[in-house]
Amino acid sequence: MRILHTSDWHLGRSFHREGMLAHQATYLDHLLEVVESERVDLVVVSGDVYDRALPPVDAVLLADDALVRLAASRASVVLTSGNHDSARRLGFSSRLIDAAGVHIRTDASGVGTPVVLDDEHGQVAVYGVPYLDPSALVEPWSLPGRSHEAALGEAMRRVRRDLSARGGVRSVVLAHAFVTGAQPSDSERDISVGGVSMVPTSVFDGVDYTALGHLHGRQTLADRVRYSGSPLAYSFSEADHLKGSWLVELDGGGFAGAHFLEAPVPRPVARLAGDLETLLADPGLCRHEQSFVEVTLTDSARPGRAMDRLRQRFPHTLVLRFAAPMSRLGSLPASQTHARSDRDIALDFMTDMRGGPPEESETVLLHRAIDACCEDSDVDTFRSDREASDLDDERSEEVD
Repeated sequence: MRILHTSDWHLGRSFHREGMLAHQATYLDHLLEVVESERVDLVVVSGDVYDRALPPVDAVLLADDALVRLAASRASVVLTSGNHDSARRLGFSSRLIDAAGVHIRTDASGVGTPVVLDDEHGQVAVYGVPYLDPSALVEPWSLPGRSHEAALGEAMRRVRRDLSARGGVRSVVLAHAFVTGAQPSDSERDISVGGVSMVPTSVFDGVDYTALGHLHGRQTLADRVRYSGSPLAYSFSEADHLKGSWLVELDGGGFAGAHFLEAPVPRPVARLAGDLETLLADPGLCRHEQSFVEVTLTDSARPGRAMDRLRQRFPHTLVLRFAAPMSRLGSLPASQTHARSDRDIALDFMTDMRGGPPEESETVLLHRAIDACCEDSDVDTFRSDREASDLDDERSEEVD
């Protein structure tokens, strides 16, 4: 049996306010092409089909189109809900859809009931374990603790109980969890409960293949336990990730191997760092000119119109950061502001914060701003409480 393992589509998600639906549609077209070209028998989707519990209409239409096309393909489909999905909404009409060869598993109570498929070697039991909320399962499952390890451990106990009654049938498990030893990225939602989020790889012992979802980077925790990762990058921390799906082989003895199939990347993501002039001139950065870009500028002074200038070369620059020199402000005693002009104080502050004096044009602009809001910019505007009180007394005497 040839299994295509994918997860974390996050349909409807945006990337720093840039819509991703067209890119997601490109991936789903690729997935359908792979099903036919690689003669895939089973597609597994391990959670987070949508990015939100209440997804936008266009995301629902895209998912519907993908599942209709998969139902008409040569492959069966087993799909589970993740922590971003609404299990109830995703699972709507799942019993009717089963007849089309698309098996949606979102109910925790059904983890021990597999989808049973056949190939030339016999049966394969496919167990869809949706994202499990420990808080919701403590009482109905009599869990020993409110943790993901306890919840997934009980789910796998139910899987093994059913599997043992089937007499050596090969098995596949879909799970949506944070497994010990895996590396997260910046785009996953925290699923920790009371600070406990991880489960050990050993919880899946005895299964021929475990198709994991939740983390967005492809990872191999063991030959038989893998994350496919998300098909697209959803954070700049994924700039170096290779995106795609695992093609898994099961023979008569169980797991026979897996290799990664890269997916098309409609628009890569990149992290760039350096001073502005170098970034604008470096010919080695030509490959990033159509990428989504995060830039960290290292200039000692913040250059003017930095974002506008960057977008002239990198039009899809989405994030701009400044790695400014460390401030020495903490070393300046407050008493140094006494008997000094507002102009001098403001200029010294800028110099300290930026590691160098402001440009002449900035100095002129700052002087104008101070002159516009202060009666006298060349004298100290600070007065002690006693000075203020004495001045009030003098004014009172003048009135009398």
